[in-house]
Amino acid sequence: MKTKLIALLACGVPLWTSTTLGAEEIKFGVKAFASGFVSPTALVALGDGDGTVLVADQPGTIDRVSKDGTRAAFGDVRPRLTKINEGFDERGLLGLALHPKFAENHKLYVVYSAPKRPNAPEDFDHTMRLSEFVATPDHKSLKGDSERVLLQIDKPYFNHNGGVIQFGPDGMLYIAVGDGGNANDEGKRPPQGNGQHLQTLLGKILRIDINTAGKPYGIPQDNPFVGKQARPEIWAYGLRNPWRIAFDSGGNHELFAADVGQDAYEEVDIIKKGGNYGWNVREGLHCFNPKDSTHAPDDCPKAGANGDTFVDPILEYKNSKAHQKDPDAQGTSITGGFVYRGKALPQLAGKYIFADWSRAWVKPDGILFAATRGNDGKWSWQRINPATHPKGLEFYITGFGEDADKELYLFTNNSNGLVGTTGTVYKLVPM
Repeated sequence: MKTKLIALLACGVPLWTSTTLGAEEIKFGVKAFASGFVSPTALVALGDGDGTVLVADQPGTIDRVSKDGTRAAFGDVRPRLTKINEGFDERGLLGLALHPKFAENHKLYVVYSAPKRPNAPEDFDHTMRLSEFVATPDHKSLKGDSERVLLQIDKPYFNHNGGVIQFGPDGMLYIAVGDGGNANDEGKRPPQGNGQHLQTLLGKILRIDINTAGKPYGIPQDNPFVGKQARPEIWAYGLRNPWRIAFDSGGNHELFAADVGQDAYEEVDIIKKGGNYGWNVREGLHCFNPKDSTHAPDDCPKAGANGDTFVDPILEYKNSKAHQKDPDAQGTSITGGFVYRGKALPQLAGKYIFADWSRAWVKPDGILFAATRGNDGKWSWQRINPATHPKGLEFYITGFGEDADKELYLFTNNSNGLVGTTGTVYKLVPM
């Protein structure tokens, strides 16, 4: 085992993170569970006792998938979507969550990219929509006429949407929202960018109560910005493109977020109430210059304009776009996962499993990682490779899912565009 400690300069202050490559051997495999998708974006357990899950596909469909991988159509929101490109596109069906009392009320929630609403700025691209739907009592299909729109967020560009939704252990709904798109948090936004601007929902983690009678949603009164000069839905801010977020189903039930970097660093954060995660003043642990995204300035503020000290990520790694010749560079776009709490892979217990979409834009070459919290509270991470794929993962990694038994699934496809049917959901399995 060899641990390499790298001193990092964060806004002029030396900080340390532990990067562990090739440490303990973690033996596991990945087995194809369901295939024929375009680009899976979400998997949730249906809770029927038979291991059935729902899988959302980015172009706008939701399938019921049985324990043996058999697919059956469940819902279709394609008629509600804005026009999606067949090439690379970050819009579509992005989030899916079941109400905590789904077995009783049959309610579920989706986030998707809708056409620009009439009162959106004329030069904006689309409107991100959070909606409630109702399933049939047998949970075999979605009632297409049951949509109730809860929240709409106008997006200036097609990218940096986030869109994942998760119910927390407190019963509140948490929503990850990207900074609005474009690059460097610039263009069609305030001078300070959306990430640091508390009057917009872009670049934030939101927290709302969907059980408020007579309203689309309520504001939990313990949200950190209630009564302040800010949008009260905001739980945390200073994020670029949180892809994806997930609560730890064990431990302290912390909320993990993988925030996609601009060109130089990818990061994982533990989201804290009221936390400011630094974008676009910082990228990872480093100062960020919106005018030169590949060269960090030597110094930058340690807090936002409103006085909130920036929260450090628990880990970061170098993006190969800005570090092309650096052997420590890992990939091009982080993909968030889950803390493993299943039983089939005890060697992964308590580790945060995440990925990078691909080490190269033009070639499907995703990477898996496992992060471990040490006794001192610091995190180390290592690359892990399934024994089933000794030559590496020859696909793009678009996300992760967790079933009722807390076993993990990997979302993949072989195209960097929304074409074909190479989208496959793999299950992490023992070897």
